[in-house]
Amino acid sequence: MRPVPLLERLLPFLAWPRQWSGATLRGDLIAGVTVALVMVPQSLAYAQLGSLPPYIGLYAALLPAVVGALFGSCGQLSTGPVALTALLTGASLLPLARPETPEFVALAILLALLSGLIQLALGGLRLGWLLNLLSHPVLMGFVNAAALIICLSQLPPLIGLSMARSDQFLTDLAGALARLDALHLPSAAFGLGALATLVALRRLLPRLPGVLLVVAAATALSALIGFEAGGGRVVGAIPAGLPTLAVPEVDLGAAVTLLPAAFVIALVSFMEVTSSARLISGRTRQPWRQNQELIGQGLAKIAAAACGSMPVSASFSRSALNHASGAQTGLSSLITAALVLLALLYFTPLLWHLPVPVLAAVILQAVANLIDFGALSRAWRANRNDGLAAVLTFVSTLAFAPNIQNGILTGLLLSLALMLYRGMKPRIALLGLHPDGTYRDLERFGLEHPHPRLVILRFDSPLTFVTAATFEEGMLRAVRAQEDVRVVLVSGAGINDIDATGLHTLNGLVERLRTQRQRMAFCGLKKQVIDAMERDGLWERLSPESEFRTEQQALDALLPTLDNEADLG
Repeated sequence: MRPVPLLERLLPFLAWPRQWSGATLRGDLIAGVTVALVMVPQSLAYAQLGSLPPYIGLYAALLPAVVGALFGSCGQLSTGPVALTALLTGASLLPLARPETPEFVALAILLALLSGLIQLALGGLRLGWLLNLLSHPVLMGFVNAAALIICLSQLPPLIGLSMARSDQFLTDLAGALARLDALHLPSAAFGLGALATLVALRRLLPRLPGVLLVVAAATALSALIGFEAGGGRVVGAIPAGLPTLAVPEVDLGAAVTLLPAAFVIALVSFMEVTSSARLISGRTRQPWRQNQELIGQGLAKIAAAACGSMPVSASFSRSALNHASGAQTGLSSLITAALVLLALLYFTPLLWHLPVPVLAAVILQAVANLIDFGALSRAWRANRNDGLAAVLTFVSTLAFAPNIQNGILTGLLLSLALMLYRGMKPRIALLGLHPDGTYRDLERFGLEHPHPRLVILRFDSPLTFVTAATFEEGMLRAVRAQEDVRVVLVSGAGINDIDATGLHTLNGLVERLRTQRQRMAFCGLKKQVIDAMERDGLWERLSPESEFRTEQQALDALLPTLDNEADLG
């Protein structure tokens, strides 16, 4: 694979023309049109999910989609409003302002700017690896809980019920559903009918633009029967024309308050980007660059702030649709944005009568696919600690709702705690000679020690401040493993790093063993470990009995010395 030129790394869209041909251009065109048919109604729905005016969603589908395509590394990603980011946006802002007010919109713009700057900084400094600190089980726990919250939050509007908004989501939901006597039958008919139709179209006629067809039919029917006049909620007026580009105003006090939420949005939204890019890259066999994608997504969020919109991300469902429809480059996203632009300029009056229950159905149909409780059970079967972390993240996200950002922060802390716990408890084994000629865990395979005065200890971890205490405990157990142990041979092939604490621990053990007429030897040490020992001065003391490459080579040299000691004794 040829290296990517510097200019193309900085401006990925310069590589598009090399990929263009008649077939790829046709694929980009078809994919762009197909995704646009889904993007417009989804944009309206996700703005509602974020407690923002519907036109904010359309703005998020315009310039941010272009910027994300131009500066991202995966041409099939579809950037714009997405469900999880919208929910996080609304949840983060509800304690600070009343929904759909100018203050609420201003805070959403500021949140887009902050989360974009965080992603841009991480990508520019090549720190994308930091986002891998969130383990997959924890992410699945959060995603399942968030998707469930999204679906539950759309039940009241689906059937025409109002729902209070407070810091107790489950209480608010229960209160709304307890007022079934206030159910608005036409709204329930629109919502449930739209949901049933969307599900049926997806299963029976998946190639049709089901979302667009349902939205168009519901809007026409709403206008025909006077749904709004009968008490139903509709989208209403959507400002026609382009958003105004401006440098967002930054309130330092609000920015400090929103920083934790901005970090969570930067983290969670990029997890969705990563999932999409890895899946698509695996199918197309085209590489994607994590740090470049961070830059692209960060710039897209900054563009969203500049055009007065909400935080954006790459949608898993739309990206999959984009790829399945034949997209090869980011040109497909430019075509999608052009069609959204046409909708903003000429078709917004037609959306006045779009029933809000239908938008709720669109959200439910899209987000329900994110629910995968099987992922939690798979994590539990693979590792009980991972399963526990996934379940605790799921439960805490539900408990904190609507402030679900606290749920992901809980999950992040659990991920770090588990990583530290596992790092502190590396595998230590005493080895014996296996019939296959290798030295393996004697307890597991029922083997014998290689000599009454020698024990082999294998340590499968870097020797650092995290693991030094565990290594010392293992060494002290090893010297007591037999009655008259004189040498502990450390099989060090698994020690790929050592720090000052590890060196200090080794020095202490060497002295302690010497006073007990015992000694330590090594085999299989890596160069970087030996280099550190040399700089510390420890290697000079250990090297006579630590330059062996294998356990057998070490035993061939060490066992005669033990036999000689026994003869002299």
